[in-house]
Amino acid sequence: MPTQSLTDGDPRTGPPRWLSDEEQRAWRAYIRLAQLLMRQLDRDLHPYELSMHDYEILVELSEAPLSRMRMTELAERTAQSRSRLSHQINRMENRGLVSREGCDGDKRGTFAVLTARGAATIEQVAPFHVASVREHFIDLLDSAELAALASACEPLLERLRLTRDRD
Repeated sequence: MPTQSLTDGDPRTGPPRWLSDEEQRAWRAYIRLAQLLMRQLDRDLHPYELSMHDYEILVELSEAPLSRMRMTELAERTAQSRSRLSHQINRMENRGLVSREGCDGDKRGTFAVLTARGAATIEQVAPFHVASVREHFIDLLDSAELAALASACEPLLERLRLTRDRD
């Protein structure tokens, strides 16, 4: 199957549809916001010796039944490759935040499990993280803007999930 450059357009739909000024403004604002917000939230977690990836994993495990989740599901939930997640879990395991357990009946399957230390860490750090999210994001928007943002993002997320599930 021949490969195609992103600049070639899709022969099934015609030439590229370049972004209008308004579309470009929205796209670039979104990209910059996402990058800068994640960088700020990550910085705010550093005093607790956590990264945003660490925190996200701790949250997912703390909310999972029995505080454990299959590694493949955790990779999906955190939008990480299985390889990247495995390295992240290794680092967190070395710090006593999580452990791994085999899956009964599935020799290749592995669970990531929140340890007592990981649970204590998320309990300690969560109030500070929420304060950071409020300071740098939530409290800067009024309720109508928050509702509009959620309404705009949720269908996009659903479509991306469906696309990912087909791959």
